[in-house]
Amino acid sequence: MFRPRSIRGTVGFRPLPDGRQGSMMHGTLVQFLKFAAAGAVGTVCHYATLVLWVEVLALPVVAGALAGFCVGALVNYLLARRFVFDSDRPHGSALPRFAVVATAGAAINTGIVALLYGGGVHYLVAQAVATVAVLACNFIANRHWTFAG
Repeated sequence: MFRPRSIRGTVGFRPLPDGRQGSMMHGTLVQFLKFAAAGAVGTVCHYATLVLWVEVLALPVVAGALAGFCVGALVNYLLARRFVFDSDRPHGSALPRFAVVATAGAAINTGIVALLYGGGVHYLVAQAVATVAVLACNFIANRHWTFAG
């Protein structure tokens, strides 16, 4: 018989903060919302680094975009590891996995935008669809592979 388990291996129900029993679905939803919030913080850090790089330091835009991406990715990794998944996986194992998931996410994002935009969908709509798809894929991959057990 299949029994779903959380990332910490608990089965079925677990206590909510007010002492009631909560379902695994509730726990997964909360974890997903934390993942999305961590992603938003990483995005703010990405843009802040880009603006600092270009507007304050007067350095090249493309290099600033790369620097911002790296800062945002590092923030996302640290928040996901502690705040979202509460993982004990060593950095030497988790960080390369995180990089693989992020790279795959970038490829999926690019493919979806190219496909939809090439099919006549407005580029912002195409990007919105890609963002939702990549958010879901990255959450699943990070939950079950990057930061699992």
